[in-house]
Order: sequence, then structure tokens, then C-alpha cells
Amino acid sequence: MSSPIRGRRLGVLLVLCGAIFLEGIDVAMLNVALPSIRADLGLETGELQWVMSAYVLGYGGFMLLGGRAADLFGRRQMFVGWLTVFLLFSGLGGLATEGWQLITARFMTGVAAAFMTPAGLSVITTGFDEGPQRDKALLVYSGTAAGGFSIGLVAGGLLTSAGWRWVFFAPVVLAAVILVGALALVPKSPRPRRVTGQRLDLAGGVLVTSGVVLLVLGVERAAHAGAGWTAATVGAGLALLALFAAVERRAPEPLVRPGVLRSRPLLRANAAGMLFSGAFFGFQFLAVLYLQELRGWSTLQTSLAMVVIGIDAVLSPTVVPRLVARFGNSRLIFAGLLLAALSYGLFLPLGADWSYLVMLPSLILLGLAFALVYGPLTIVATEGVAEEEQGLAGGLLYTSFQFGAALGLSAVTAVSAAYADPLDGYRAALLVPFAAVLVAAAVTAPGLRRPAAPVRDPDAAPEPVPAAARP
Repeated sequence: MSSPIRGRRLGVLLVLCGAIFLEGIDVAMLNVALPSIRADLGLETGELQWVMSAYVLGYGGFMLLGGRAADLFGRRQMFVGWLTVFLLFSGLGGLATEGWQLITARFMTGVAAAFMTPAGLSVITTGFDEGPQRDKALLVYSGTAAGGFSIGLVAGGLLTSAGWRWVFFAPVVLAAVILVGALALVPKSPRPRRVTGQRLDLAGGVLVTSGVVLLVLGVERAAHAGAGWTAATVGAGLALLALFAAVERRAPEPLVRPGVLRSRPLLRANAAGMLFSGAFFGFQFLAVLYLQELRGWSTLQTSLAMVVIGIDAVLSPTVVPRLVARFGNSRLIFAGLLLAALSYGLFLPLGADWSYLVMLPSLILLGLAFALVYGPLTIVATEGVAEEEQGLAGGLLYTSFQFGAALGLSAVTAVSAAYADPLDGYRAALLVPFAAVLVAAAVTAPGLRRPAAPVRDPDAAPEPVPAAARP
């Protein structure tokens, strides 16, 4: 076991945990408040959908660019600067009187989160030595992220009852407190060395951001748009990403060094993260629809029912570090994915009048699965990566999470909408998260028998890369 985290390091970790907690509650509270926003602003269904889609586009589209910017321009500077932008646009969202104003504010809040989140993660991965100390810090961090989402469901219900604008104003207060803490505690990043590049690959940044935005847009809107529009949007996104790959091979200072993408453990972690995120958000969407639209539960009742999944917020910083030390990250991830499959599998025969006690085992298992998967995935996706590329590694991981969420939501929406009977639609759509986590388990299985390799390639800087931790 690692020694306790104390002193300034503990203060820095608390600040960064506060930021990821802020991001979690911001998303969760808005989900709960959407019906009230629609009623007050008189939004059509399409406009209401864009309140969510705008954030997804900003967050998912700019995450990779944000991660690399943290490496090049300073992690503290990017974290503090974009936290300020997050604060400002969250407040502007609460002041919106028209749909377009709220949609614009949500897009900019998503962009701010895309720069802020990988910067915060890279402060942890560069501020703690690779091994037990960093693992513990990342597990506390991931548990706080999950706790923010779980608590946000309940807080959103309570704040919405007082007025939906408080869902935007409350994060402003929390962001201000975190900003003060960051200015006081987070150390300034050293100036990047010339050998690692001090210029952002603008051509690559424009191409990858445009490509990811189009992909997320096409996937997220697939259930609401025609097949031709979806195919054209996704095709354009893939074409831009192919062009991005060609440009990066020739760029003297690439946004994404090709050697990073040759790490099999990193690729497995990102693929598994995408599938796990898609499964989780797809399942949560279906569960909320089932409870509210089919069963007639209130927003607050639904939030309280789902909050048990947040058990991982307690387990991640307390129990999971011991399990990681004993069994390794790969085994925990694999076991967690199987637990998630069991959780979703128990929900497949969904009944029209299930009691909460019938649903409770699945929700508890999902919370356990989240504890075993989310934190260890974060560790695997960042271990063995050179310090000057930690922001990039974080950006890749959170891009995978966000794209997976958009993909999962779109898939379950499309499947459930194909059935006239809502209950039949929910049952069929539940096969999507069930299958996704089984595929994720298959993707991670090779990591059970071979250690993670450092992320190096022949063109990398001569500085030695830290050795990878246990499998």
C-alpha cells in the first residue's frame, strides 16, 4: 500500500477532484432540469435536444486539442484559464431567456470542460510518481467524478424544484471556490522544453477537432435525422480524420505523435472506455425513461433510485487501491466489465411493474462495476506515457468516453424507437449495453496475460519513459 497523500499534494488533489466533481454535477443536474427548461423557455423538442447536444459537441470535439494544449502551454495555466471560462458561461446559461442563448452557453461550457478536464488529469499524472501514489490519486479522482454525477442527479431535482436557473448558478459558486483553491495550491507548470515542441499543430488541431465534431454530431443525431444525413456527416468526419492521420505523419511537431497510438495497452484502454461509457449512458437513459415515462415516477424519485450507482464514489478511493495492489489493473477492469454485463443482463427481462427491490441488485452491481473499471482504466490509459504527453493521453481517454456516450445514447434511442410498445423497445435496447460491455471485456482480455509496455517509438525524445506499472 502507498503512504497517505499529505500536505500540498493533498490540497492539489482536492482542488482537481473538485473540478471533476463540478463537471459531473453540471451534466447530471442539467439532465434532470430539461423538462422545466422546455416549459419556461417554450422550446421545441429539437431545440431542447440541442441544449444537450451543444455540450456534447463542445466537450467531445475539443477534448483532444485541449489535452495537447495542456502539454504545450502549461497545465496550470490551461486549467485555471478554462475553469474561468466554464464559470462565466455556466452563469450566462442561467441568465438565458432564449433557446439560442442557452445552446451557445452550453457549447462554450463544453469547450471549457474539454480543455479543463485533461489539464486537471495531467496535473495529477505528472505531480505524483508513477506507481501506488499515482494510482491512489487517480482512484480518488475517478471516484469523485462518479460521485459528482450521482449527487448531481439528486441535487438537480432539488434545485429544479426551486427554479431551473439554479442548476446553472450553483456550479458558478462551486467553480469560484475551486478557482481560488487552484490559484493558491496548483503549482505552475515548467516551461515546455524546445525538444518537445512549443507550437500547437494548428492544421492537425483543426482537422481532428472538425472530424470528431462531425462524428459526434452524426452519431448523436442519428436517431433524429435521416439515414442519408447521418451517413454524410459520419463519412465527412471519417474523411477528415483520415486526412488528419496523413498530415500527422509529415508534421514536424504533430498533435498526436504516432508512437503514442502504437501502445496496445493504451489502445485497449481507450476502446474499452468508449464501450463502457456507451453502455452506461445508454442504460441510464433507458432506466430513466422506464421509471418516469412508463412508471410515472417523479424526477426526484428517479434520481434517488439511481443514486445507489454512486457507491463507487466510496469504493474507488478506499477499497479499489487495495485491490489494484493485489490483483493489478487489468484483472480489475476485466472483472468489472463482467459485473456490468451481469447487471445489464439482470435487467433484460424488464417487467412493466417491477418494484425497486427487484431493480436494486442490478444498480448495486453496476456501481461495483464502475468502481472496478473507471479508475483502473484511467491508470492504464496514462501509465508508461512520457510526462510531456500526459495531457494528450488524458485527452484521448476522455474523447473515448465522450464519443462512447454519444454512440450509446444514439444506439439505444434508435433501437427503442423501432418498437410501438415502449416496454418492448426498452427490452430490445437493453441488449445494446449488455453486448457493449461483453465486447469491452473481450478487448481487455489480452491485457490479462502480458504486462503493459511503455509508450515509446524510434522517433521519441531520448529521455527515458517511466516504466509501466503492473498489468
